[in-house]
Amino acid sequence: MGRGGLSCGIAAVLRQRAPRVRIYAVEIETAAPLAASLAAGEPRTVEYQPSFVDGIGSKMVFPNMFERARGLLDGSLVVTLTEAAQAMKLVAERNRIIVEGAAACAVAAALAGRAGSGKVVAIVSGGNIDMDKFAQLISKA
Repeated sequence: MGRGGLSCGIAAVLRQRAPRVRIYAVEIETAAPLAASLAAGEPRTVEYQPSFVDGIGSKMVFPNMFERARGLLDGSLVVTLTEAAQAMKLVAERNRIIVEGAAACAVAAALAGRAGSGKVVAIVSGGNIDMDKFAQLISKA
């Protein structure tokens, strides 16, 4: 989750159409303010460490977005940098799609089983990554 607009927008529509569906945001371990805020019951500031997953993550969740997220989402799933890189590689190898680190986090959470059992849909949005950096990351994954 970055600032929360995409997660909450999708969740708002899904809640109307399929109220029983479980909906999660996904964050990276180096910047997971929503997970910390949900655990605390109020917005929290966390340490932010820049990484190749630069499309999501920040030091904090805005208070109004926290309230919206808390009402729409079932939680926040946190993935590691290693899991994100492995998901980038898997999506490229199996689907021939280049995804940025942030986009791979949803796949990483699904593959790790963090979303639970049953049918899981991972929204993959974003392919903004330098190709040299992409090649370096997937060669190590």
